[in-house]
Amino acid sequence: MQKIAIIQISDAGSEIASQLQCELGAELIQRTDVGNQWAAYDAFVFIGAMGICVRTIAPYIEDKHTDPAVVCIDSFGLNVISVLSGHIGGANDLTRHIAAHLGAHEVITTQSDNAGLWALDTLDKQFNWNMVGFDDINACISAFVNREPTALLMDIRDAGTDFLERTLPDHVTIVNSIDEVTPKRFRLLIQVTPYIIDTPPGVLKVCYVPKVGVLGFGLASHPANYEHILEEIDEAITDNDIMPCYKRFCTIDVKRDEEFCAKLQKETNSEVVYYTGEELAKVEVPNPSETVEKHVGTPSVCEAAAILGSNHGKLILPKIKGKNWTAALAIDHKYLREQKGHIEIVGAGPGDPDLVSVRGRKMLERADLILYAGSLVPKALTECHKPGAVVRSSADMALEEQCELMKKFYDEGKFIVRLHTGDPCIFGAIQEQMAFFDANHMEYHITPGISSFLAAAAELQSQFTIPERCQTIILTRGEGRTPMPEKEQLHLLAKSQSTMCIFLSASIVDDVQRELLQEYPEDTPVAACYHLTWPDQKIYRGVLKDLAQIVHDNHLTLTTMLVVGEAIDNRQGLSELYSKNFTHLFRKGKA
Repeated sequence: MQKIAIIQISDAGSEIASQLQCELGAELIQRTDVGNQWAAYDAFVFIGAMGICVRTIAPYIEDKHTDPAVVCIDSFGLNVISVLSGHIGGANDLTRHIAAHLGAHEVITTQSDNAGLWALDTLDKQFNWNMVGFDDINACISAFVNREPTALLMDIRDAGTDFLERTLPDHVTIVNSIDEVTPKRFRLLIQVTPYIIDTPPGVLKVCYVPKVGVLGFGLASHPANYEHILEEIDEAITDNDIMPCYKRFCTIDVKRDEEFCAKLQKETNSEVVYYTGEELAKVEVPNPSETVEKHVGTPSVCEAAAILGSNHGKLILPKIKGKNWTAALAIDHKYLREQKGHIEIVGAGPGDPDLVSVRGRKMLERADLILYAGSLVPKALTECHKPGAVVRSSADMALEEQCELMKKFYDEGKFIVRLHTGDPCIFGAIQEQMAFFDANHMEYHITPGISSFLAAAAELQSQFTIPERCQTIILTRGEGRTPMPEKEQLHLLAKSQSTMCIFLSASIVDDVQRELLQEYPEDTPVAACYHLTWPDQKIYRGVLKDLAQIVHDNHLTLTTMLVVGEAIDNRQGLSELYSKNFTHLFRKGKA
């Protein structure tokens, strides 16, 4: 958290100073103290005339890499100006934050910001990368903002590289190999890679190292020179043309109390994970050791730990040895830009294309194949696909056909989105598909979606949990062709009088009503919600004794959510958030 000082130049800025002191967790100091406190704060916010601000800080300015951020606000709160250390010091971001809070106009003069270009000197902070091996950074920035031909070489895929691809300027070309980078074609090379790559003479270079590696290590018992082990490992890895890129350290649990492990966690602020010998012994490794197995019960520590810690990823550096240590480096396959397929199971939300998650939308835009549940998911959700993508409805496909189509694209190294309605993990029918993926060793991930029960609460304008009335939501379905477990029969679940959201049950509504009436009063509020958030959405309210008639009279189908409980339209319950007993939730000066 930044340490911020506020300097109120005149009485006219007192209200703004008070607001910002609370919003930023800042401290008020006198203008005469700025010099003495110049190194004590991360940022200074002046409220008053720009001239006074500039004259105050002028004697203390030294270097943009070490100077604190300085922001100036006029006394009426109309303009917020980034004055000093815009990128590296964070003044530009602080300016945006303050301007948004005050509803003021932000004034940022940094060329890359105004041109909508990447800030090369802060990308590392933005995405938790290390910036190494760069030429004169000012020369690189100058070439970039002047739109000289720039090559972008990426060996890794993460949030940062996704951002770069999504916001690629027109003077930047993505290259797949350093062989494509020549002085005739490019003035600047931007690399995002853990590998050490020689850059052709005459091309400026900025290299970012993403922290995606998992270092597995083994130790001799209580090594005397443990303080230098990490430096030795770094040097050995660099000798193998790989930059230190650790996000996690892993080893065997018998080393948990070693001084080196405590030092590692403290100095790197990274996770240290310990595995048992039994866990490590199950991992197949390229360099097993009978000696290691004799002493700790597993044929490998460093390689097996690296593989386990990277989610069975790729071992990019097999075991290397030092005097008192062994080490190996692995990277999770999800970070590697290799010709390997991936399946993303995406929750489409309840139907409105605007209700798919931001991540889900990005997955759809990136996909080579979109296989969507056509009978339940509106085709409009797929219209963001990239040129050349294959978009298929699975409505007329058997499960085997769906799986074979996805496997075909997967084997070609393609990116596949399997698009399911709502949240795929709630009545989403993905179990069989995941079993197929597992059996064929196919990599997949799930992006959650907004379930229709959440859409029901929103469209009914009802809080489904009300203090002292109902604090539980039950998601279930009635018993149709698929039997329900005996202990989950509706009449048993109804005993709690909770808010109940019943999926996939409009066709058996008579049975549902009969079971619910065994426990709920007949005047319990109900709602039948058809095609929630779709253009033809319809919601019918009533009471439980009329639920079946509501469904039949309106010819409602399987895409109907049935909601039962006194939470519907209830405005009588007391919300604890606004209770007198919860005054600690309110900050001074705010409600």
